[in-house]
Amino acid sequence: MHTKTMEGLIGARTNMNLMNTPMRVYKEARRKGDTETMERAMGYAVECSDRAEEYQAEADEGMKKDAEEARKTAKEQREEAIQKRRDEREKLEKKIEERIEESRKADAKETRECLLEISEEGKVLLKDNTGLDNVVSAETKTDAVKEPVTYTKTGETVSAEQSISTGISVSV
Repeated sequence: MHTKTMEGLIGARTNMNLMNTPMRVYKEARRKGDTETMERAMGYAVECSDRAEEYQAEADEGMKKDAEEARKTAKEQREEAIQKRRDEREKLEKKIEERIEESRKADAKETRECLLEISEEGKVLLKDNTGLDNVVSAETKTDAVKEPVTYTKTGETVSAEQSISTGISVSV
């Protein structure tokens, strides 16, 4: 609460209470018919009333200042909250970007760590093909085509002729 508001409220209340005494004297003098005492008491009552109005105006002015200050503090708090949200959002965006970058690096690392093994037959074919200027020989083509093979439950290979003679049973 602003000091002007407090002073105004206290001063107005005090002067209103002080006005009770001259008013009581005025009422008593009126009963007795003493006009001179009535006029003097009414003068004191008007003085107290005027001072009470002055203090009331001061209290109003203080309340306006209180309202202004409250608006300013509310605006500052809103601005601080907005700035805080912006900062939090920026931090969150940075974290998201960092995680995306980390996942990209991890993906890149995984692709770099791929290992390619070439068999001995592949090495021989590579040497043969590079010496012939990318012309494929007939022998290479025949080696690439092999007879169909069937595997048993144990993982052994069986030629196509044997698998036909034993019969195939399929159940669905």
